[in-house]
Amino acid sequence: MNSNRRPRKKTEAIFLGDLQIGRGAPISVQSMTKSLTHDVSSTLNQIEELVRVRCQVIRLAVPDEEAAGCLSTYVKASPVPLVADIHFDYKLALAALEAGIEGLRINPGNIGAAWKVREVVKAASERKVPIRIGVNAGSLEKELLAKYGGPTPQAMVESALKHVRILEDLGFHQLKISLKASSVPATVEAYSLMSEKVPYPLHIGITEAGAGMPGTVFSSVGLGILLWQGIGDTLRVSLTGPPAEEVMVGYEILRSLGLYNRGVRVISCPTCGRKRIDVVSIAKRVRMELSDIEEPLTVAVMGCVVNGPGEAKEADIGVAGAGEKAVLFAKGEQIDVVYPQKIPEALKELALRYVKERTKEVPYGDPKRQHRHSDH
Repeated sequence: MNSNRRPRKKTEAIFLGDLQIGRGAPISVQSMTKSLTHDVSSTLNQIEELVRVRCQVIRLAVPDEEAAGCLSTYVKASPVPLVADIHFDYKLALAALEAGIEGLRINPGNIGAAWKVREVVKAASERKVPIRIGVNAGSLEKELLAKYGGPTPQAMVESALKHVRILEDLGFHQLKISLKASSVPATVEAYSLMSEKVPYPLHIGITEAGAGMPGTVFSSVGLGILLWQGIGDTLRVSLTGPPAEEVMVGYEILRSLGLYNRGVRVISCPTCGRKRIDVVSIAKRVRMELSDIEEPLTVAVMGCVVNGPGEAKEADIGVAGAGEKAVLFAKGEQIDVVYPQKIPEALKELALRYVKERTKEVPYGDPKRQHRHSDH
């Protein structure tokens, strides 16, 4: 399976806290809080939500001193590494490092004078905090836009290499790099060029991809091409919407390419005039309610008895619409029938029990007996 996928590009390893990125480590999924960083309550809620859906790295915008003053609170509360996103003001980078942040996203060329960059690099080196150089097509240097006639992939790569050299000249090599554009072809070409030029891990993404379906499609196509080519050590799906959606889409992209086999995969039919249950709402609810399960689990939500029973039997657990009720399956066996309104609760109970009993290989037996004695 996936024998035609190219091997991962060999990159150097960096560490965000205890999380390794690069040098063959599993591709990590990131997101970014979208609340105002100085709004502590809202930001803590978003961090908690992201952790629940297994986000591995969380980035926070740090536009001013008020935001920087809240970072220590988030560092203490978050079980996953936090990255401070900073532009222009080197003092904010120093404050973020002092607060215990595990990563910086800066472009050294816009931090200011060389001595300011040296101060940031010195503090990051002392704390063993890596720096991500993030180049966006929408904010390239004017001279590069003039040289290349616009935000071309070549212009993006030259911009990134200029920032890389600034840090390398200071003896700093704990780097990762991103080169994002809203254009899928431009982004793919930029990363392809960069992957041949530097040994540093690459953070991949399509910036400003949009909301909902269009954003998901643009991100999936762009990231899918890069990952299939073996490019990318960590990724973010940039969607206009809740940050948890970015994480869930990111994992599904990895899963579709055989690069991730953890968590719940919900298989659901496209629906047609034969459906006997509301597949759309049930599948969406099941996916959200089981998003914090880390064990591999396949759940089938099928609308009718044509393909439903077969797909449900092949999944770990599943349901197929049938007349006024629906048939529940677990481990390939039909175990119960339920009314449609009870399907989400029944599948959640089966999922939790399946995960709990998986290593024990305990037969499901009589579902009514098991439901009575379930801890869930």
